[in-house]
Amino acid sequence: MAARTAAEIRDSIESNRTELAISLDNLHTEVARITDWRAHVERHQREIAIGVAAVGVLLLGRRRRRRKRR
Repeated sequence: MAARTAAEIRDSIESNRTELAISLDNLHTEVARITDWRAHVERHQREIAIGVAAVGVLLLGRRRRRRKRR
C-alpha cells in the first residue's frame, strides 16, 4: 500500500465529510417526503374516498341485516 501524505489524508477526510453531509441532507429530504401523510392523503384522495364509501356501504348493509333479524 502506498503511503499517503498528511495533505492527501486531510483532503480525503474533507471529501468524505462533504459526501456524508450531502448523503445526510438527501436522507433527511427523503424521510420528510415519505413521512408526509398530508401529501399522501392529497395524492390518494380518490382511492380514500372509494374506500370510505365501500366501508360505509358494508356497515350500512350490516346494520340493515341486523334490523331485519329482530
